[in-house]
Amino acid sequence: MKETNTVLFEEEKKEIAKKGHENCTFHHDLELDHRPPTREDMLPEMSRSYKLLLASLGENPERQGLLKTPERAAKAMLFFTKGYDQSLEEVLNDAIFDEDHDEMVVVKDIEMFSMCEHHLVPFYGKVSIGYLPCGKILGLSKLARIVEIYSRRLQVQERLTKQIAVAVTKAVQPAGVAVIVEGTHMCMVMRGVQKINSKTVTSTMLGVFRDDPKTREEFLNLVQSK
Repeated sequence: MKETNTVLFEEEKKEIAKKGHENCTFHHDLELDHRPPTREDMLPEMSRSYKLLLASLGENPERQGLLKTPERAAKAMLFFTKGYDQSLEEVLNDAIFDEDHDEMVVVKDIEMFSMCEHHLVPFYGKVSIGYLPCGKILGLSKLARIVEIYSRRLQVQERLTKQIAVAVTKAVQPAGVAVIVEGTHMCMVMRGVQKINSKTVTSTMLGVFRDDPKTREEFLNLVQSK
């Protein structure tokens, strides 16, 4: 029975890989407008895959408690990865303003939830973003929305950090951008080494934040202040 399920599962995976991703490059590239088409149309195939997965675990997908689980799980995964359906241009929605402000702008402790692409389990934490404007500023809530675009995908924290910085740079062309992400990874908590108090910190520094130690230090002090 399990051997049959495995064969069916492999065939399902091949079909799913073909649908909705014909023109996709890798999901993990830094293209800011990467949008796999018709993801909602993938729901039936995803539900069937979850049903096969449950059967492969030795469960009965037809029992009451699991009857609607495949569809629920598929919908949840679509929500967890909804960032694939969002583009930077749509999220910014023209919330870029001309402003004679040349001092640092920092928004810190933005809550973030993402999915580890290696184990398909969550990682979560906080993001702090700083940039030095050059005649243009970004609506503050848009920084949080940029975090949502790239965190709501299958990710690794290192790439997520860089994608956020690149997006802010593209949005307002500042003198520099700094991003720090602090995350707790359930793949290290629930499995593997099972270190429940471990945190991962990553940073990306662009422009003056990379080139000027004093600017970088000012940002770090602002982020660390209570």
